[in-house]
Amino acid sequence: MTLTTRLKTLLAYPFRLFFLLAALYAVAILIGWLGFLLGGWPLPIGFSPFKWHSHEMLYGFVGAAIAGFLLTAITNWTGCPPLRGKGLALLAAVWLVGRVAFWNLHLLPPTLVALLDLAFWALMLAYVMRVLIVSRNLRNVPIAGVLLLLSAGNGLMHWGFITGNTGLLRLGQSWGLDLVMLLMAIIGGRIIPAFSRNWLVKHGTGGQTIQQHPRLDQAGLLVILLLIITSTAGLNNAIISAVAFTAAVLHTARLYLWRGWRCTREPLLWVLHVGYLWLVLSLWLRAATPWLELPASLWQHTLTVGGMGTLILAVMTRVSLGHTGRPMTLPRGGVWIYVSISGATFLRLLVAAGILPFSLGLTATASLWVIAFGLFVLLYTPILTAPRLDGRPG
Repeated sequence: MTLTTRLKTLLAYPFRLFFLLAALYAVAILIGWLGFLLGGWPLPIGFSPFKWHSHEMLYGFVGAAIAGFLLTAITNWTGCPPLRGKGLALLAAVWLVGRVAFWNLHLLPPTLVALLDLAFWALMLAYVMRVLIVSRNLRNVPIAGVLLLLSAGNGLMHWGFITGNTGLLRLGQSWGLDLVMLLMAIIGGRIIPAFSRNWLVKHGTGGQTIQQHPRLDQAGLLVILLLIITSTAGLNNAIISAVAFTAAVLHTARLYLWRGWRCTREPLLWVLHVGYLWLVLSLWLRAATPWLELPASLWQHTLTVGGMGTLILAVMTRVSLGHTGRPMTLPRGGVWIYVSISGATFLRLLVAAGILPFSLGLTATASLWVIAFGLFVLLYTPILTAPRLDGRPG
């Protein structure tokens, strides 16, 4: 297969290009960040390096993963043709320009960096809204609403970079964390029980054991939304803790009803449950933080490295197989993707808890993170750049 054919295939569906970009950037940003922290690398990252790191993880890396999943899923939800070819290449180029701009904050006016980076979110939101309106798919408008709020959170961080206001940087980061968690809860509630039920039915082991209760799902999502509101309003820690506790209870019940332990024979399924478990644990830790005087980085990294990292890899490894017409079986050695991201999460939490030395723990964490996403690139690039096995378009 020629390089031209592979590039054309890569532009045939959003998940192909954006999943590969997300994984490559996950590797690049952790290598660069570790080199900056421990190796003295002179990264051109402006006046607030830690907020630069959080911005690029949330709005850069996670942004690409969201684009890959959402722009692919929306074709299934609406029946509309996927974004492909020149349109997809343009959106990816805008994302890439934003990343290059952010790595050169010291050279470019911060207002220009903001415009370049926010253009990606504006284009993605405009495309999603257009497709939903044309198809009259009102059920998924709330997801577009989350995209709009994520764009606003990104804008808050840029405003902080422009003005030097660290409060705005913290607020934009907080919005990013909580809104991505909300998106994970929405999408996880759709795909995890559905995929688990279908697999159990296929193997004749009782899909009816996987339960969902609409009122529980709605309450869980509304409480996360309330958590965002209370955090944004700056209410006292006791109130935020109480809301986080309520969310933890509801999402624990939700996860329990999905019966993840019945899917332990299938890595493509159990990793979804593990990823959602990290989200639930982050809520419990957030609720306990003010009372046990835990560092905030403990619940934050449980959510980011554990929840976001694991679920993103879980979705990318599964969608890349299903949407290319391949058997739903991990490539040989693929389980080490999941082992590595789980190990990275455990080690990062030990660092946050002060159990592991900072330098040693961070090096080990970053190494396992790079292995996880590097393995995805290694094992899935041939899949993402090759035509569907069944000959269908996409």
